[in-house]
Amino acid sequence: MVAKGIYWTEAVSQFEKLFILRALEKSNGNLSRAAETMGVHRNTLSKKLREHKIEKKRIS
Repeated sequence: MVAKGIYWTEAVSQFEKLFILRALEKSNGNLSRAAETMGVHRNTLSKKLREHKIEKKRIS
């Protein structure tokens, strides 16, 4: 069930951030391994980290 007032783009963004954080957690902060696990290029993951304001120091 989706909370009242949440928009599609916000929900997708929240999911994406959690998905990235989980992949980074499982890869012990290794960006290349996390990107491979997610099925995206490392550069795409780096771009998403910037978009979601996830700092590399936070994940290592």
